[in-house]
Amino acid sequence: MKTIGILGGMSWESSATYYRLINQRVRAALGGNASARLILYSFDFAEIEAMQMAGDWDGLTARMVDAARRLVGAGADLLVIATNTMHKMAAEVQAAAGVPLLHIADPAGRAARAAGFTRVGLLGTRFTMEQAFYRAALEAHGLEVLVPDEAGRATVHRIIYQELVGGVIREESRAAYRAVIADLVAQGVQAVVLGCTEIMLLVGEGDSAVPLLDTTTLHAEAAADAALGG
Repeated sequence: MKTIGILGGMSWESSATYYRLINQRVRAALGGNASARLILYSFDFAEIEAMQMAGDWDGLTARMVDAARRLVGAGADLLVIATNTMHKMAAEVQAAAGVPLLHIADPAGRAARAAGFTRVGLLGTRFTMEQAFYRAALEAHGLEVLVPDEAGRATVHRIIYQELVGGVIREESRAAYRAVIADLVAQGVQAVVLGCTEIMLLVGEGDSAVPLLDTTTLHAEAAADAALGG
């Protein structure tokens, strides 16, 4: 079994979910008391958030590259960035690490195409929805990607940073997400990509008229499969 290096803590709520899902996948594959070989580098998300809001992407890239090198130095055979937004610097992390980096958008793109979808909605932080780095990764799989309108993007972003990263779940926020998803469905999307690793804490299949592609679960399962040689 290969050792997975996780760049986590962004937030720890979703990193804990990664840990559980990866180990469940490995145990299901190998049976008994088998569990994954993992090394976790967990950032202080308060520092990461402040740098994001300040637009210090060069500083964030330097931190991510340093963490990736530390994981490889500790024995990681492959890397997972356990957050969607920080895939903004995925290419730099990959180049510096010297081991495979499993991009979070790829399992979602493959799942969408396998289901026959060509037009998907994307929910995530404002950075993920508005900047090109994430949409381009999905578009590379032949997908048309739609995002919410300005008001919808503001709502989705606010709830992520003010509630979900702190593990706060509110019914009014679930209703707000349902409304944003409904707007995307009205525009003809065939599925919605949950492009933030905390969103799955708030909404599930019952909140959408079309399938939801949970990047957290898809990414974690892909990491486990890669570690097992699949």
